[in-house]
Amino acid sequence: MNNTTISIQSTNNDSILKFTSTSVLMNGGSQEFNNIDEAKNAPLVQQLFYLPFVKKVYITPNFIAIQKYDIVTWSDVQEEVRAQIESYIQDGNIVISESTTKKLAIEVYAEVTPNPAVMKFGSSKSLTKVDVECKNIDEATAVSPLAQALFHFPFVKEVFISENYVSITKFEMVEWNDIYPELRSFLLNYLQENKTIIKELPKASSSDTVKSADTPPVKLEGTSAEIVSILDEYIKPAVASDGGNIAFQSYDAESKIVSVILQGACSGCPSSTITLKNGIETMLKEMLPNQINEVVAING
Repeated sequence: MNNTTISIQSTNNDSILKFTSTSVLMNGGSQEFNNIDEAKNAPLVQQLFYLPFVKKVYITPNFIAIQKYDIVTWSDVQEEVRAQIESYIQDGNIVISESTTKKLAIEVYAEVTPNPAVMKFGSSKSLTKVDVECKNIDEATAVSPLAQALFHFPFVKEVFISENYVSITKFEMVEWNDIYPELRSFLLNYLQENKTIIKELPKASSSDTVKSADTPPVKLEGTSAEIVSILDEYIKPAVASDGGNIAFQSYDAESKIVSVILQGACSGCPSSTITLKNGIETMLKEMLPNQINEVVAING
């Protein structure tokens, strides 16, 4: 008998509850089960489907999420479910057989970007809901197993993961023609095996909210909110197509200076200054007259 404990965690969806485990439930990836027939190699999930209110079950390495039908409320049954899961695991039973992990039909393609040091690897699979940037393996270890694995390639300098692509920055010691097939093959196999991409997604920020690593989300108002809205609608889709991202950092009402953060292919790109001045700055000045003097990149 092991010492695994299961705790209950609410979600933004009232019908879904997470049961978080202190031990690893499966090796990498995640699995979703819509009915008992799909759970032939997942005996715990089969047991859960015998509960009449269970609609769907989703398993990751560290939690089980269950969606219920509306016939019950979670407050009436959640402790029973938690105890059942905990008892099952403590008895040493198998949660999910490795044989259930099968390769998914996914495409990965490589695209050059305006930044010669960065290549964009697009994916037909959704990768993340919130952009994740890792400058080194220490940062990657904390947030993204995929980025961590990429840093084991000696030529990988930085990794930026967005909704449906990964932008990789290389060191100057190699040429893309020599390494991009290897990276594309690695990414394809990683995604096909449904391995974990992001450990714990931060809460997505809305168009009028900005969030930093050290402070809670701050509600934006006035000109700052208008700037973020313009960036989201007009600028980000364009730079994303080139494997980059421009994130709002701050607006100084006195100097009328907008500070942004360049990410992915935009970071260190020779043409980023032109994009910043002739593109973003010009657009903001036109759309917000007399409110913008300059746009600067704090990491550009």
